[in-house]
Amino acid sequence: MLKKTLLAAILSSSIYATEFITIGTGGVTGVYYPTGGAICKMMNKTQKETHIKCTVESTGGSVYNIKTIQADELDFGIAQSDIVYQAVHGEGKFKDKPFKDLKVVMSIHPELLTLAVRKDSNIKKFADLKGKIINIGNPGSGNEATVKLLFKTSNELNITDIKPEQLKSSECPNALKDKKIDGYFYMVGHPTANFKDAANSVDIDLISLKDVPAAQKLVKEKSYYEWGTIPANMYKGVKHDTVTFGVKAVLVTSSKESEKAVYTMTKAILDNFEDFKKLHPAYKNLTKEDLLKGFDHSLLHPGALKAFKEAGLIK
Repeated sequence: MLKKTLLAAILSSSIYATEFITIGTGGVTGVYYPTGGAICKMMNKTQKETHIKCTVESTGGSVYNIKTIQADELDFGIAQSDIVYQAVHGEGKFKDKPFKDLKVVMSIHPELLTLAVRKDSNIKKFADLKGKIINIGNPGSGNEATVKLLFKTSNELNITDIKPEQLKSSECPNALKDKKIDGYFYMVGHPTANFKDAANSVDIDLISLKDVPAAQKLVKEKSYYEWGTIPANMYKGVKHDTVTFGVKAVLVTSSKESEKAVYTMTKAILDNFEDFKKLHPAYKNLTKEDLLKGFDHSLLHPGALKAFKEAGLIK
């Protein structure tokens, strides 16, 4: 009888044991970090029923998140759609070790490669970056990977033509103000506190990449890139529209992640979608259909697929 009671207690505790999951994001002033926080907030509302506890972690960004998931040290992560493609196909930072078990939960907001400069830097166009101190993104970030690809594709400028810095995105507004850098690239959703901080402390400008041949080539050849516009007056002192190219922020995990956790996460966002959109200005025009754009649907995790089918978004 004692053995049966003990067995029942063990089974009961295992059934109701809390599953802890962590979402890797990016710098705290970008959109990834509040996005992860918003997702966890939605999930944790039903923690008593689901027994899943979600936490968020500030990280180095896309490449770091995917590699850490690959190493079984992180459950979920947010990454640029181009980096997701490269990871699955063994390109770029994943050339020596493709991540065949990478799975997608959903696509979230659009991100644009944005070049912010001090107005007194005399940088008016991409070619003017020659000889300037420009932050290209911290090591291991999707930001760094995309900027390096832009320069590699360019016939105008090589990355050796600039003085590259590799600060975290959160460090850039102060570095710009203190004249440690002349400008910085940041792949991010808009509006973002990062550029607001910069614009409030120093006169800035945003540089359009629409007429840059390398950018045009990337958008034409890579299905995960598309053009986007940052409206005038979104940031103090920037009175013109800025046209540039970008990707989608994609929530990813591994095929090893439990179907229950992924289903719960996807359903939480779908069921509370209007509330989710209110959690950050970058989600303002987001639709449920947008959650399925920017990636190959064959990469959908079974848990996410189940939730999207139940919602009638996938047949």
